[in-house]
Amino acid sequence: MVQTLLLKLFRCHGAKALCATAMLASLTADAQSPFPALDQQDGKSVSVRRLSLDPEGPSSISIDSQRERLFNELAEEFNTFDRLGHLVRRVSQLVKPSVIHIEAHKTEGAGVSRQSYDEAGSGVIITTASGESWVLTNRHVIQGASPREILLRASDGREFYPNKVVSDASTDVAVMRIDVPDLPAARVGNSESIEIGDFVIAIGSPFGLSHSVTFGILSAKGRRDLSLGTQKIELQDFFQTDAAINPGNSGGPLLNLRGEVVGLNTAIASSSGGSEGIGFAIPINMAVAVAEQLATNGRLKRGYLGVTLDPDFTTADLISAGYDFLASGALVKNVRTGSPAEVANLQRGDIIVEFDGRQVESDDHLVAQVGLTPIGKRTPMIIYRSGKRYRTEVSLTDLQ
Repeated sequence: MVQTLLLKLFRCHGAKALCATAMLASLTADAQSPFPALDQQDGKSVSVRRLSLDPEGPSSISIDSQRERLFNELAEEFNTFDRLGHLVRRVSQLVKPSVIHIEAHKTEGAGVSRQSYDEAGSGVIITTASGESWVLTNRHVIQGASPREILLRASDGREFYPNKVVSDASTDVAVMRIDVPDLPAARVGNSESIEIGDFVIAIGSPFGLSHSVTFGILSAKGRRDLSLGTQKIELQDFFQTDAAINPGNSGGPLLNLRGEVVGLNTAIASSSGGSEGIGFAIPINMAVAVAEQLATNGRLKRGYLGVTLDPDFTTADLISAGYDFLASGALVKNVRTGSPAEVANLQRGDIIVEFDGRQVESDDHLVAQVGLTPIGKRTPMIIYRSGKRYRTEVSLTDLQ
């Protein structure tokens, strides 16, 4: 065995005394002999003291204790994340019975160009004000299929068909009435209370894989004027999320960590056709407001104001017009004769900054607010005209 020892040569008396201090880098096993070593210069013995070495070494003990400490710290941090993971599991288990897998058999074209195919999607059970159970989903999931061509499957494997299907193209919302016992409705949250950065959970059927769960955050709010393929969604106010949303997730719920539905997963921005971390969901307040009208009236009674707005009006235009104290607004380009806007004394050049108590962020935002406001409701508005602030009220009529 090779060891490293410190060898000291002390001063020797004699003609050729050697005085030195040296490091013996390696010593063979023979140097471990119990007999003193013999100095080769004058035959005198030299005392050699071997250092006792711990087989483990102090450095090994130090490394082990350091690793143990790091493992303990990781365990503490893991407990924090594990509580979050446990919460996600509980939310998923609680809401899954309220999520419905949808398979719609669709037919397009006629004659020799007639094509049939199946499209998968998702939905979530809600209870309307009348106490009926409806499956809330996207219109594009079931568009082109009759009720008998829409197969619904619960998380326990039960399959059934809807009794009635009603949809609205301007919002891409659809509802399907069901009469199936023991299927719980989801708890609907308040989409106004969720903030950017909040954790969210998406449940759906990506690529037909029913009741799949993904996790992420709310990335943005108020996404409007999106180009969503061939369909034209006129009333837009989307949430954006990085929770993975893929084809088949459409119509499924977006949840907060309380297990409440805060959005209806609707679309993705993707160059590949799959999730790239940019998904869009309709705020649940908006979706439920439309669903209630569809279930009650058979259609959305969309509010009509009667103005043409400038889509290019920006904050920079506000500043140049002397309204640097305003954060946003919508510029009126034209007021239609006999419209609710004319009755409310709106004029060309007015800047609408508040509608029904909510700040107007853009022309698209105002269009969405007007479209979902109940017909006939006396709705307050705040406008700016020639540098002055005015308040007025308007009663919307039905767009149709």
